[in-house]
Amino acid sequence: MRVLLVDDEPPAIERLAAFFSNIPGTEVVGTAVNGIEAQAAIERLHPDLVMLDIQMPEMGGLALAGTLPLDERPEIVFVTAFEQFAPDAFEVEAADYLLKPVRLDRLRQAVERAKRRQTGRRAALLAVAPAAASEFDDAIWVPVREGQTRVPVASIDWIEAAGDYAMLHTSLRSHLLRTTMSALEKRIDPAELMRVHRSAFVRLARVTEIRRVDKWLVTLVLGDGAEVAVGPNYAKAVVAALSD
Repeated sequence: MRVLLVDDEPPAIERLAAFFSNIPGTEVVGTAVNGIEAQAAIERLHPDLVMLDIQMPEMGGLALAGTLPLDERPEIVFVTAFEQFAPDAFEVEAADYLLKPVRLDRLRQAVERAKRRQTGRRAALLAVAPAAASEFDDAIWVPVREGQTRVPVASIDWIEAAGDYAMLHTSLRSHLLRTTMSALEKRIDPAELMRVHRSAFVRLARVTEIRRVDKWLVTLVLGDGAEVAVGPNYAKAVVAALSD
């Protein structure tokens, strides 16, 4: 996967470049310091993925994304220090939204999602079987540019709190929903997504590794590399569920 790094801060470029050197199957093919340079680099280099800062001189990341046709552009992952731009980022169909300082596990997850989107395996969502009648929701409607889109609960790998929002992570993209984790807990079947922290739900079938720091301090590692901390009050139930 050919990657273009776009940020007006050299240390941020260097950090991302160092991380990508540890992600097999990726190659950093160029860098840019603003949207105008990035526009030219995209035309010249034809990257598969653009890691795009939001606030930059001359042309910011959101403005650049808005100029690129959805059916022709590379996958875009926004990287920023400001969580308030997340709704706008997902309005322009970003593959992911990473907050600085970027963690390697979240970067790996974003890259894997971009790869899946690039290969067009969107049929995965359509193949989800309809759920039986239940007191819980079988899908969650989230806002998009054209209105709303239906996200099947069965397609969600994990959920994390992000300020006043929740980020619903699927294999193809993340969706942003203004809600609380307590409200989601009432809507989601715990057999589908288990609450593992006051700020996170996880589909246990996606867990590939349990990292134990001490008796009840646990981190779950998902198949795409994402790491989700387990809250001390949830650890006993989570470990027991994974052991079944």
